[in-house]
Amino acid sequence: MQTGYFLFFAFFPIYLEGCCVENHQKKRTAGCQQDITHHHYKVVEGELFMMPCFTCVNRHAEMVCFRTDEDGNESSFDCGRTFLADKKHSGKYMCATGGGKLSIQLEVVKKKSLQCFNPEARSQELRVHVGGRVSCPGVNCSDNTDVIWSKGNKAVSAQPRASCEEYGWLHLCQVSELDSGIYFCDRQIMEKGFKWILRRSVNVTVVPNLKRSYPPRITYPKDGETEIAVLGQPYTLECRIYFPFEMPFSPNVSWYMHYGGNMDNMTVLQMESHQQDKAILEEFKVTQRAIIKEVTLQHLSSAYSCIATNANGSSRVTIKLKNAIKGKWLSWFLYPVTSLLLIAGLGVLLHVKWLEVQLIYRSHFQHGKHSGAKKEFDVFLSCVWSPPSAEVEGDFTPSSLSGPDTNEANLRSMEPLNSEEGKAFQREVEVLLPQVLEEQWGYRLCLLERDVLPGGAYTNDVVLAIERSRMLICLLSAEYFSNTNAVFVLETGIQALLQNSTLNLLLIWTNRTSATADEMDCPLPPLVQRALKVLPSLDWTPGKSDRATRNFWRSLRKAMPRE
Repeated sequence: MQTGYFLFFAFFPIYLEGCCVENHQKKRTAGCQQDITHHHYKVVEGELFMMPCFTCVNRHAEMVCFRTDEDGNESSFDCGRTFLADKKHSGKYMCATGGGKLSIQLEVVKKKSLQCFNPEARSQELRVHVGGRVSCPGVNCSDNTDVIWSKGNKAVSAQPRASCEEYGWLHLCQVSELDSGIYFCDRQIMEKGFKWILRRSVNVTVVPNLKRSYPPRITYPKDGETEIAVLGQPYTLECRIYFPFEMPFSPNVSWYMHYGGNMDNMTVLQMESHQQDKAILEEFKVTQRAIIKEVTLQHLSSAYSCIATNANGSSRVTIKLKNAIKGKWLSWFLYPVTSLLLIAGLGVLLHVKWLEVQLIYRSHFQHGKHSGAKKEFDVFLSCVWSPPSAEVEGDFTPSSLSGPDTNEANLRSMEPLNSEEGKAFQREVEVLLPQVLEEQWGYRLCLLERDVLPGGAYTNDVVLAIERSRMLICLLSAEYFSNTNAVFVLETGIQALLQNSTLNLLLIWTNRTSATADEMDCPLPPLVQRALKVLPSLDWTPGKSDRATRNFWRSLRKAMPRE
């Protein structure tokens, strides 16, 4: 018996090589047999079956098969379509072929009705790049070993490859990846005087011809890396591994957490089901993920290991997590952009308000810097005289002011309360102010109606008077804004201030200024409107408290040019 086995395995490779060298293929006539209109097929329950497509020479006949059951329900099968055979598929099918009609009797038999049924014969593996053979299930239990092999709906003998069929075996001279798929083997059996074709299916899988295996290799993450996680947010750990082909293939991948970074104290993390893809014939790609529902400080102080194992060894990578400020990437973008927008906004604002900035700088920060400049007049006073008050007859002279060095007693004497003298003192500021500036404080005062010779051009007189003065004081009132000549003086003084920083300009608002610039019948020049908002000013408020009056005179004295 042992001698027989030895001779079989010694001579079988020689026979197989001769089969492949000669490329022996059984050629069967594929002509259309018009006289055969009935075909009988048997298929095993639970196996794959394909309704055959009958062909003529150089022509494929399109065929659709129909069946009507006892309940009148109609079902159809296209030829070449694979389905899993069930008892309900048994019956007679009428098929239309474009040139005629034929019938196919299909019977689905139970597995137990077959002799020596072997479920493992339904799937086989072949090694790539070497010769291999596929056996027809159950062929050893029958005397008829004449088998016709097909892949899909096409006979293997009609395919351009080195193969042959002998004794129920399909011999492939050199297996390639394309040989994977479903094969059908047909053999004839006689039953009750009818010829039946018993069709069996075999699932062929081409596997690598590996001479040796190796441990899995982890491609992501890299060992020693630190990944960014957000404290209080969920985080997913991902591990990608390539396993060499093994049968059976059962990859083992796990994520572990090391508390406090202690590698000996490991805990398995909660993981998702791994994802498995066939990267190439020799390798499978496996992805294993572990989910941290909420990142805590303990997670940030721990290490994490992905360990992949197969029969040839194991691979490991260890990583750590680092906290990231939420929205940090956004701040990297927003900070420069915000700074740029802020600078641009300041630039635009400075461009729009450049006039105001110049006036503020020249009138406030340059005030008093050139007080000692030699000028003919100390103060050019611009005002519009109000109609004489009924309570004032004749000139009023504040006799209580004794000189330029006015002290606290002098200031108090200028605060009348109930006397008629006090009322005039408060209401006729156009009269009072020149007397105080010139007679009591000793400043050289320029008044157009008094110190400028008549007959000249008004504009030239105003410009010349401003150039000859160290300071311009404008006594603003409703009548002042209604007088075009007075407004011209104010506008000329503003232009002179922008051109000559030695000029000081002071505005004094009186209680008679009841109309604003926007309410005037003749609107003020834009330069004047903008300057009124930023130029130094004092408020004359007669009838208010003694303290307010004293503060006015103190502020005026401080604003006057120094000797």
